[in-house]
Amino acid sequence: MPDLPHFNVERIVDLTRKPFVEALANAAESARWQIEHSLSQLNGPIPDAMKYATAGGKGLRAFLAMESARLHGFDSVRSGAAAGAIEALHAYSLVHDDLPCMDDDDLRRGQPTVHRKWDEATAVLAGDALQALAFQLIAQVGCPVEARLNLSATLAIAAGAHGMVGGQALDIAAETADVPLNLDEITALQAGKTGALIRWSAMVGPRMAGLHHDPLDVYGECLGLAFQIADDVLDVEGDAAEVGKAVGKDADAGKATFVTLLGLQGAKTRAAELVAEACDRLSCYGDEADTLKEAARFVIARRK
Repeated sequence: MPDLPHFNVERIVDLTRKPFVEALANAAESARWQIEHSLSQLNGPIPDAMKYATAGGKGLRAFLAMESARLHGFDSVRSGAAAGAIEALHAYSLVHDDLPCMDDDDLRRGQPTVHRKWDEATAVLAGDALQALAFQLIAQVGCPVEARLNLSATLAIAAGAHGMVGGQALDIAAETADVPLNLDEITALQAGKTGALIRWSAMVGPRMAGLHHDPLDVYGECLGLAFQIADDVLDVEGDAAEVGKAVGKDADAGKATFVTLLGLQGAKTRAAELVAEACDRLSCYGDEADTLKEAARFVIARRK
């Protein structure tokens, strides 16, 4: 029997910078594949609701995770699990946020919310499972084990009482407070509720590389706050059909927002200032950070 030829198989690593629209679409698709692949052996209302809850999003957090990883030498194969993790965790937060005991919303991303399409128990359990899936996926990120542990620990902090959940609790408390929140208080609230997961996403690349401090941390902090200000503007100016969810709810509830505190034009100006600061922080990366700069400008120009 003749000897079989020997082949050296090497994986091609693509670290080429892509335009924002392309990179965003690729990240959203990668995150979706990670989540659906993890659920592919399961049937029933819980996995169906999980996949439903993660469909149709922009994929911005997945993009930030993968683009920051690319800047630090990690391609999409190695960072894809982090993209899936953050989108799963973000989806869990939305499913629970939409529940009657929280914001009581009927629409999300232009579709019935999970508790409307199924029921409240299914929504609670699907959200719980999405949160657990996020940490399952973090364990599969292609970086040294110490870096994976750091990604897991920092995601738990960003998602929990120190971050998103803590911010959500402050938001709920503010609805019945005797005195509206001031600017410093609303900034601190939104840094947790909205900003913590965006900031974590921007730091995926540095943390995969074993770095604990990086200009991307400030970039993510500024981006998270600008994102929330843009949401507050959309709640005033947006159209529900285009935004994909109810608008005007903050005004109806008498809640303090960046728009009520700064005025509509003042809020837009502040968001633009934050985007400029975010982009300035990326100067050390040169042209390789241009896609992240495009993302920052997109955050305040979006209509949904």
